[in-house]
Amino acid sequence: MRRPFDDTVYGVLPTTRPEAVAGAVARARRAQAEWARWPVAERSRLFTRLARLILHNRDRILDTIQAETGKARLSAFEEVMDAARGVRVFAVQAPGLLRPARQRGALPLLTRTVEHHRPVGVVGIINPWNYPFNLPATDVAQALLAGNAVLLKPDSRTPFTALLLAELLADAGLPDGVLQVLPGSGATLGPALVAHIDYLMFTGSTATGRTLAQACAERLIGFSAELGGKNPLLVLADANLRAAAAGTVRAAFSNTGQVCVGIERAYVVGDVYEEFVAELLRQVSKLRLGVGYDWDIDVGSLASAQQLEAVSAHVGDAVAKGAFVLAGGRPRPDVGPFCYEPTVLAGVTEEMAVCREETFGPVLSLYRAASEDDAVERANDSRYGLNASVWSARRGPAVAARLRVGTVNVNEGYAATWGSHAAPMGGMGESGLGRRHGSQGLLKYTEPQTVSEQRLHPIAPPAGVGNQGYAETLTRAIGLLNRLR
Repeated sequence: MRRPFDDTVYGVLPTTRPEAVAGAVARARRAQAEWARWPVAERSRLFTRLARLILHNRDRILDTIQAETGKARLSAFEEVMDAARGVRVFAVQAPGLLRPARQRGALPLLTRTVEHHRPVGVVGIINPWNYPFNLPATDVAQALLAGNAVLLKPDSRTPFTALLLAELLADAGLPDGVLQVLPGSGATLGPALVAHIDYLMFTGSTATGRTLAQACAERLIGFSAELGGKNPLLVLADANLRAAAAGTVRAAFSNTGQVCVGIERAYVVGDVYEEFVAELLRQVSKLRLGVGYDWDIDVGSLASAQQLEAVSAHVGDAVAKGAFVLAGGRPRPDVGPFCYEPTVLAGVTEEMAVCREETFGPVLSLYRAASEDDAVERANDSRYGLNASVWSARRGPAVAARLRVGTVNVNEGYAATWGSHAAPMGGMGESGLGRRHGSQGLLKYTEPQTVSEQRLHPIAPPAGVGNQGYAETLTRAIGLLNRLR
């Protein structure tokens, strides 16, 4: 592994061989059987301890994240705080979500029906490099709280952050074998994982998500994924333009634009376009690009040479086809080997790759919208549907209802929905399947089981009563029940 700050070696770590995955799963199954017998309240207390340990080890976690990703310290801090808060929220939610629930039985008084949520068994989690701590922390928390064991496959560029999370969980009291970290290549380990686990949670590209979904379908195991996005932001005529510009800067350039739910395209209603753009560019010009552990840096390095090449290609293609660079537009090797300036483009058209393809870097494209309806229509004109942002004094919730995305932030870029851990988060269209966070994020790691106990009399004709008489009596009884309930 190499530091994006200076492209020097950060550490060397042995990788997991595909043939070792079966043994890891067998160990996980043995550990899971005992872990599932822990009372849910005790599992929740363990994650409350983890939340405290995350805060106590804040700076150590920040240093590790930055060394592996190159992100600015503030971006790493936001990730750590999100993890600390998320695991605590899930710990509070879990007992209520997993508590057996009485449901209406087939026949009142005679049938006692209870709904249970049983753990699926061994969960595989494949996480990306852009958020190497909070994504595994929150995904692992919900899977473990549900009573499963977890095999965590971090991105090959960020294994030390995942191992640090596992260390903190062990310090919190997690038994051996319940969580195992498998460093290595996704292309190598992904098929081996799918061949043995009971459920897969994946965060990454849409192309890889399709491949994994097909493999899970072959085995009829559960699959959930947060995939790509080309997230829109809408600035309406009644927006507070200074706040909207500041929010757009955060949404587009936080984590150097390497945010699944970050903003890459902005639609501004025509009457306020010029004023908004002027304010936006003023605020972009104040951003401090840099590398290192200094809190004063606003925008850090891209994660790798591959990311730098992808960002440069999108901007170069757009400029060659007639787009205008309003800010940035250049790599900055004088700052760091993978640094790229926060970039704002105008005049982007359909034939440009940056128009519809995910850039995943510090690049924002501006579009003038003729009206609110035009902005909504163009925002929805995408194969993706992960996140959106609406800036308006009065129209935000109404416009949100018209957007085909999994999360909508009103007068915020992405942090409001992302940080609302008690609510579900995920995408529509080619942005994913299922949800993380909230009740859906935890219960997806369970199998619902209905247990009905029949008392006093079976659901069958009583002795001495003919079938037709039984049918007539039961028809009247069900009619009465339907009127009452």
